[in-house]
Amino acid sequence: MSKVEEFEDLRPLLFSIAYRILGSVGEAEDAVQETWLRFDASATRPESVKAFLSATVTRISIDVLRSARVRREQYVGPWFPEPLLDDPYEDPGRAAELADSVSMAALLLLERLSPLERAVFVLREVFAFGFADIAAAVGRSEAACRQLLVRARRHMEEGRPRFAADRRERRELATRFFDALAGGDVAGLRSLLAADVQLVGDGGGKAPQLARAVVGANKVAPLLDTVYSWLLQVGVTCEPHEINGQPGALFRDREGRILYTLVLDVLDGRVQTIRSIINPDKLGHLGPVADAWAVDREVKQARKPRA
Repeated sequence: MSKVEEFEDLRPLLFSIAYRILGSVGEAEDAVQETWLRFDASATRPESVKAFLSATVTRISIDVLRSARVRREQYVGPWFPEPLLDDPYEDPGRAAELADSVSMAALLLLERLSPLERAVFVLREVFAFGFADIAAAVGRSEAACRQLLVRARRHMEEGRPRFAADRRERRELATRFFDALAGGDVAGLRSLLAADVQLVGDGGGKAPQLARAVVGANKVAPLLDTVYSWLLQVGVTCEPHEINGQPGALFRDREGRILYTLVLDVLDGRVQTIRSIINPDKLGHLGPVADAWAVDREVKQARKPRA
């Protein structure tokens, strides 16, 4: 097998490692490309190509994450990971576990960890790497990696919900949610939301958004209904789609360009959190991106009372 074939065989795994460490599709793709350049330039063949490439992409991702942390601290409004429609790494036996590990909620919990803790957690808990390979990847002893994992697990457990929804329950609730949204059924929407549901948007200061945070079913349901009813009038469509392993939707303008994504966090039979991403910088990998400001102007024009 040629170098190129070996690398392409492992590309899905490398991207999936990098994305979980970085929370960014673009940065993960760059990390994978840099990994290839280093592999291609290597004069010697590693004993284990998988171990070599995984270690390389992990080290690159740790370095990128350290510099990204500074940018995220200066980010305008809430920061969310870039939405991922499909995780290229497939393991049928662990499909549900892998999907949960790439959810918005899990990636935001990972933000609590240091870059080293995050890398160790991802390699061990998600991809089941041995400690010898993890130690080689992060440049620490096996004993130090075990300690990093203990701390990472503790931080993750502190933030995890006590009762998780199964995938079928999430899908069924999401279907009812988007049906109610499309039908203008405010009462139906409200019945699907937790009393303290949060609607949070990531616009990064680069697009108009509903609000940085709205809390409570009695506020969120009518707001969603009002906004979507006006968007419908200017040709915006809602396309339910799994995003980051969770139920969600892509909203497109009349030309089919991506306006924003919506992701539902479901727990105990109710929608607990609704996250929207409208920052155009985070949507380009999904396809052509809409001009959110232009759509906003069109909505405001449509709302003006006619003489």
